[in-house]
Amino acid sequence: MFKDKRIHFIGIGGISMSGIAQIVQSLGGIVSGTDIKESEITEKLVEEGMNIKYGHHPEMIESADIIVYTAAIHEDDPERIATRNLHKENYERAEFLGIISKQYENCLCISGTHGKSTTTGMVSMCFLEACLNPTIQIGAMLSPINGNTHIGDNKYLIMEACEYVDSFLHFHPTSIIITNIDNDHLDYFKNLDNIKKSFNKYVNLLPEDGLLIKNNDDINSSNIEAGYKGKVITYGITNKADYVAQNIKADDLGHYSFDIYYQDKFLTTISLNINGKHNIYNALAVFALSYNYIKDIEIIKRGLEKYRGVGRRFEYLGLCNGAYVYDDYAHHPTEIKTTLESVKKIKHQQDYCIFQSHTYSRTKEHLDAFADILSKFDNVIIAPIYPAREINTFNISEEMLVAKIKEKNPNVIYLDSFAKITEFIKSKVQEKDLVITVGAGPVNKISKDLVKSD
Repeated sequence: MFKDKRIHFIGIGGISMSGIAQIVQSLGGIVSGTDIKESEITEKLVEEGMNIKYGHHPEMIESADIIVYTAAIHEDDPERIATRNLHKENYERAEFLGIISKQYENCLCISGTHGKSTTTGMVSMCFLEACLNPTIQIGAMLSPINGNTHIGDNKYLIMEACEYVDSFLHFHPTSIIITNIDNDHLDYFKNLDNIKKSFNKYVNLLPEDGLLIKNNDDINSSNIEAGYKGKVITYGITNKADYVAQNIKADDLGHYSFDIYYQDKFLTTISLNINGKHNIYNALAVFALSYNYIKDIEIIKRGLEKYRGVGRRFEYLGLCNGAYVYDDYAHHPTEIKTTLESVKKIKHQQDYCIFQSHTYSRTKEHLDAFADILSKFDNVIIAPIYPAREINTFNISEEMLVAKIKEKNPNVIYLDSFAKITEFIKSKVQEKDLVITVGAGPVNKISKDLVKSD
C-alpha cells in the first residue's frame, strides 16, 4: 500500500519513528524526514537512502503524499502548519503504526506498564532463533539486529505496544502479552482505574481466535480480559497459572535459573543471562507466546538464553576507577524497585545511584514513592529533572526530592549539571563499587562519560 508513495516523518530520529520509517521503506515507500538535530539514528537512516534534513523544513511537505508526526510535535510546528494548509493526508505516529500492523498475518503485541522492551527483545530472539524472519519494532536497541528494527517478511510483526495516550488502541493485534499494569502516565490517564479500562479496550481488539497472555501474579491485570471471548494463557510464580516458574536460583551476577512447568508438567530449565528476578516473569510470558507459534521447546530455550538485554535496561557499560558502571531506563518507582533489587544481587562495595526524574508531573505524582525507594541505595545523586514535553507548572523541584530522601538516608545530594555529577563520582568511587544511572532522560550520558574517562 506504500509502494512509490512519498512518506514524510516529522521527528524521524525518535526510537519508534525511525523504526516505522525503515518498515515503510521496506514496503516500497519513498521516505523523507526532519529532526531537530543529527544523531546516530538519523545517520543510519541516511545511509539507508532516506532524505533527512535538520530543523524545520515546511517545503518538504509539498512533495509528500503522507505526513507522519509524533505526539511531541505541536500543532504550531511549521511542518504541521504546512500539512494543514496543503490539505495533506497525515497521521500521528500510533495511528500510522496501526495502519502498518494490518499488513501482517500475525501481529504480536507486547504491552504493560513495565518490561515491554525487554520482553519484546526476548520474543524477537526466540523467533529469530526459529528462523521465522519476523519484522521487529522495539523501543530500544537490540544488538542481534543492530538496532531497534528488523525487516522480515509479512507473516510476523513483533512490536512493542505502548499504552500512553491510548496509543495501543490503534493497533491490530492477533496475540498480546501484558506484563503488568501500574499507575503510570497519570498526566493522561488521571488514575489507575482509567488505565485498567484502557487495557481492557485493548484486549478486546483481539479477534476471537486471538491469544492473550497475562501475568497471573499482577493484581491489576486480574480482570483485564472481561468481554474477550478468545484464548487466555496465564503465567506466574506465586499464584496458580498455566506456566509457572519453580526451583528458582540466582548466581553472584543476579542471573536466574528456573524450571518451567505447564499445568504441573515439567517442560525445561531456563538459565537467563540478564539480571533481575522480574525477568523470570518476562521469560515465562515469552515462553508461553513462543510455544504457541514455534512449538519446539529447545529452540525457545536457546532464544531466551541467548538474550543479553536491550540498551538502557540494566546495561553494563564498563568500569570507572575499578567500579562497575551500569545504566537503566527505570523512571517509575516500581521500576526503580526492580533496579534496586538487581543492584543488591550483584556483589559490590558501595553503590551510587544517579537519578534523573522524567517529567515534572511524574515527579510530583510519585514524590514520596521515589524518595522511599531511592533512599535504599547507599548513595544517591539527584540530577536536574528532565522536562520532556512539560513546563514546570507543578511547583516541584529537585531539592524537594532531596529533602524527602534525606529523611531516610543522609547520603544524598543534588548537583545541577551532568559535568558536576561526573566529577563527583570520579572523586568518590573505588574498586568494586557500583554506579548506576537511572532515568528515561539523557542521564546515561553520565555513565558513558564515566566509562570513557577510565
